[in-house]
Amino acid sequence: MKLDRFFQSLLLTGAVVVFISTPAKGKQVPEDVQGESPTQRVWKSRLDRRQRVAVTDKQFVISKSQISAPSTRKPRLLKFELGSPLQRAKSDETTKNISQLSEIELPATSAQMLVQSPTPTNPPNPQQTSGDGVVPIAGVKANPTQTGVELILETPLGEQLQVTNRSTDNNFIADIPNAQLRLPNGDAFIFRSEKPLAGIIEITATNLDANTVRVTVIGENALPTVELFDDNAGLVFGITSAAATAQQPPQQPETPQAQEPANQTPQQPETPQAQEPANQTPPEESTAQSDEPIELVVTGEADSYRVTDATTGTKTDTPLRDIPQSIQVVPQQVLRDQQATRLEDALRNVPGVVQSFNTSRALTSYTIRGFEVNERTGNSFLRDGLPDPSAGQAVELSNIERVEVLKGPASVLFGLADPGGSINLITKQPLSEPFYGIDASVGSYSFYRGAFDFSGPLNDSKTALYRLNAAYRNSGSFIDFLNSENLSISPVFSVAIGDRTNLNVEGEYVETRDSYASGVPVIGSVLPNPNGEVSRNRNYGEPSDEIKQTITRLGYRVEHKFSDNWLLRNAFRATFRNYNDKITLPTSLDEDNRTFNRFYREYDIQYEDYTLTTNVVGKFFTGSIQHQLLFGLDWNRFSSRTPRYVDFAAVPIDIFNPVYGQPIGEPFTTDDREKVLTDSLGFYLQDQIAFTDNLKLLLGVRFDTFNQKFEDFTAGTETSQSDSAFSPRFGIVYQPIPAISLYASYTTSFTPARGTIFFSNFDNLFDPGRASQYEVGVKADLNNQLSATLAFYDLTRTNVLVDDPVNPGFQIQTGEQQSQGIELSIAGQILPGWNIFAGYAYIDARITEDISFAGNRLPNTPDHSFNLWTTYEIQQGKLQGLGAGIGLFFVGERAGDLDNSYELPSYVRTDATIFYNRDRFRVALNFKNLFDVDYFESALTPSRVFYGQPFTVQGTISWRF
Repeated sequence: MKLDRFFQSLLLTGAVVVFISTPAKGKQVPEDVQGESPTQRVWKSRLDRRQRVAVTDKQFVISKSQISAPSTRKPRLLKFELGSPLQRAKSDETTKNISQLSEIELPATSAQMLVQSPTPTNPPNPQQTSGDGVVPIAGVKANPTQTGVELILETPLGEQLQVTNRSTDNNFIADIPNAQLRLPNGDAFIFRSEKPLAGIIEITATNLDANTVRVTVIGENALPTVELFDDNAGLVFGITSAAATAQQPPQQPETPQAQEPANQTPQQPETPQAQEPANQTPPEESTAQSDEPIELVVTGEADSYRVTDATTGTKTDTPLRDIPQSIQVVPQQVLRDQQATRLEDALRNVPGVVQSFNTSRALTSYTIRGFEVNERTGNSFLRDGLPDPSAGQAVELSNIERVEVLKGPASVLFGLADPGGSINLITKQPLSEPFYGIDASVGSYSFYRGAFDFSGPLNDSKTALYRLNAAYRNSGSFIDFLNSENLSISPVFSVAIGDRTNLNVEGEYVETRDSYASGVPVIGSVLPNPNGEVSRNRNYGEPSDEIKQTITRLGYRVEHKFSDNWLLRNAFRATFRNYNDKITLPTSLDEDNRTFNRFYREYDIQYEDYTLTTNVVGKFFTGSIQHQLLFGLDWNRFSSRTPRYVDFAAVPIDIFNPVYGQPIGEPFTTDDREKVLTDSLGFYLQDQIAFTDNLKLLLGVRFDTFNQKFEDFTAGTETSQSDSAFSPRFGIVYQPIPAISLYASYTTSFTPARGTIFFSNFDNLFDPGRASQYEVGVKADLNNQLSATLAFYDLTRTNVLVDDPVNPGFQIQTGEQQSQGIELSIAGQILPGWNIFAGYAYIDARITEDISFAGNRLPNTPDHSFNLWTTYEIQQGKLQGLGAGIGLFFVGERAGDLDNSYELPSYVRTDATIFYNRDRFRVALNFKNLFDVDYFESALTPSRVFYGQPFTVQGTISWRF
């Protein structure tokens, strides 16, 4: 690595950090600001004082006691319109004096908020906060109104409460910190009302923890409209269905009348935790009265760098802080800001994940924690939680909402799985409000890409929804005659069958045409060559080389709610992949250090994968202990069929003076035709146990049985093997304070031992390859919008097949490999407009038992790697919407092969972006490898390595309407 390039990277990073740390100020904000996301939140507050404010922070917390109110103390209304920005109600008159966000004083926070205190022995006085600073809510009532229903949190201290919106999908979720539901006798409870009005499935109010109340309103097919105001009765949520909101004009809230709630479920008392109240600004006296209220508008985007929930770790919707295993989520906003179009672009942001080879844009492989993720050996590639061996190939991210990476073994959830981890691609789902998006990109090396994303309802009742994503990419490369073409179409339909059943039908078609990148010889690139240095642009295949493939996916997902606590899910997917290539592959470099030996092949392979899964999720109590039970059954059939494989002699090529177009020689292998069929069946049981709010236990066990059959059509032989395995899992989470989760876990995995590549020793059955991992760590919410995870792990893989020294061409099962390491990740918002996504990984991955390579490092696994991506977008003034970002990606030295005969050098790659968001329009320029650093992305064989891309520019224009 060149030091001058490294220092340039650091200097530029420092300059950008200084720049983005100083937000610009302005005097005016446009009256109608709309974000880009189709699930954009619009928050309104009707005030007697005429003012209108716009900000772009989804989780902006505003305390009603900090907004100036008239001296008559009329009820103040804060309205959450949770729907498309196109549905937003607009003011009839224009205001000229627009206050800035900086004029609104926000509450200060204190470290004392996180201090725990014992449970008070005396019942709380409803007229004052408890001794721990928590505002007690003495009861919950629900009242019907002309337009919907009102939920009243009874407390005379409603003005002291703050509300934080954490809404997702069709669910309005409001967290009220510094508060707790308490009955007069000191007990806590859960309020629940089922189907209170059309379009609303459920309303709940419960203690999220000892000092936070969560109100949840679940919309049936759309985000509900919620009005928040306070009066003498307490804090009031006025709830209206989306259909009612569209049909009726806004109305002033009525004074709530007392009414007993529909349903109340008793719960065991909870131990409150102390939290100092935030500093509050007293209400100001209004100097002017107005008969017509004016709205305070706070507009925020649904996207965020911080993701709080994921399904990959438990197959249930569980907060990441409650999962005793490291999970990294690359969200949609990071993908958008980086203009990531391929899976390798997204995984560059995940510490511990490294690209192991990339011979073309259609063929890419990765390692996680030192172990390769292989599409043929396990269910480590997933789409929406279902195993999909083709999910890692030819991936176009146009229909991907986010990428979730579960670190470590995961057989308890997904059956046959590689030990390093699992990569789960979460696809975009239909929206209940109309949304249309178009992207157009142009970049270096003849890069052209167009994509569209359309979604919305198919009927007036919004019980039938659709989403259609399509993208086309055509691009060249810095490598000679390496071209790529990709077309993908992804439709999804969602139908509500009654009130409790939903059906999703989805499909995808991908077609690619690619050239082949041969890589360059190690001698002349990584190692010195007496004849000179090999150019990184060289391709030692042929200009006529071609790779074609098509991928087709069809499937459905059904979800049925038996009750509020019990849910049945069933899903099926069939995937068909046809791949064929006609390529010239280098093998070894002659002793003259310039003649590269090659061969030519014609190869066809057909994949068929069928997955059927059914599981039941239930929530219940045993005494005061809460359970979330998951029981499931998975069936999978994976078929790999090779109708043609022939190798031909090819003319060697001079690496310094290549001559292409030489005739192909005679075939030197027969037409190897074969088929491998693997059937697997798994049963699993998982229990997420909450002993208290801050102590949680995760227990899981799975039993798998599989049968694998190999047919050699050329030789006319057939062999098979079968086996079974138990995969346990144990994890514990302790939260000494709400913001901190300490965890420890033990997980396992297994994969069938496949013998040699030709399966010639299947008659001597191998035990399944096994892996086990111990992991401890801490997850911390540094604030409401910034979180971090620190993990320490010890991962051991056993029953590894190694070459048989007595019988060449066969293998024996005596190998062992171990990976130990540390991972740190941080994601979220530092300040309004300033986002960060960063990570660090230390990996010591070695071969611990082997006949030839014991003690060696595993290839393509750096000891140290680091990623940082940070952006800042100006929030106010004439330059509002203008932003910039910078990224640093460091990868340390890596062994190039099992023999550790050479090392790939370390490198620092610098990326950057500048963008502008305005209403429905966005334009961005992304710069990759800003300083044009020469670096090696990966190594494939002892003779071939692959350069990373040089400096490139990509411009993108996006419209949302």
